[in-house]
Amino acid sequence: MFDEWTLGGLHECLSEWAYEVYDTIPHPALGQSPREAFAGGLAQSGNRPHRIIAYDEEFRLWTLPTTARGTARVVPGKGVKINHIFYWSSALREPDMERSQVPVRYDPYDAGTAYAYVRKRWVQCISECYSTLRGKSERELMLATAELRKRAQKHTGQFTLTAKKLADFLASAEGGHVLGGQRTRDREAKGILTQIGGGLADECRNTTVVGPGAPEVNSPMPSWELPKTLRLDELAVYEEY
Repeated sequence: MFDEWTLGGLHECLSEWAYEVYDTIPHPALGQSPREAFAGGLAQSGNRPHRIIAYDEEFRLWTLPTTARGTARVVPGKGVKINHIFYWSSALREPDMERSQVPVRYDPYDAGTAYAYVRKRWVQCISECYSTLRGKSERELMLATAELRKRAQKHTGQFTLTAKKLADFLASAEGGHVLGGQRTRDREAKGILTQIGGGLADECRNTTVVGPGAPEVNSPMPSWELPKTLRLDELAVYEEY
């Protein structure tokens, strides 16, 4: 039964149960519903909006997944390599950055971009074959890699994965046929994540901070570098190998 559920259907049912059923039924340990207990706690001890962690871009970056080591070495002229793909930013061009290990993060739903922690800030890095890898999920790349490795084993038995090989397969009609189901699931998952993230962000934006000297929950925190626009003609040209 449960293997027939879609992520959207599961999310809808769990949300209804958590917020409209469980939250409103009297709890034996509380003597009232969880919602009433929460409201009573706020009335008794007061609201503390200054303790809220804003669901902003900095929070998102710090909670993105990283590699097994958590860092990547800066390869001169190529950038950092994450999951077989090089990512580049002009911030990695500095001589003291070359061949150093920097903390990295990647977006599991967008292989076109990743992030490196450079000089105490997160810097957005652009991938090889950006136009093809943009918007592709980690799961889609894993399935594509497994398919390419399986095909290579049937012929030569040797397989070296490159971003170009991945991009060519992802852009092909054959790749679309093999990965069609995963792409549908990814679109559904992205929609739900956007819905959840938007709701949490709205809560932070709607919070009013009172009291002298109280920090602003949504005050700008310039600890990362994210370009508002991306010009393809400004991207570094990588050697195909």
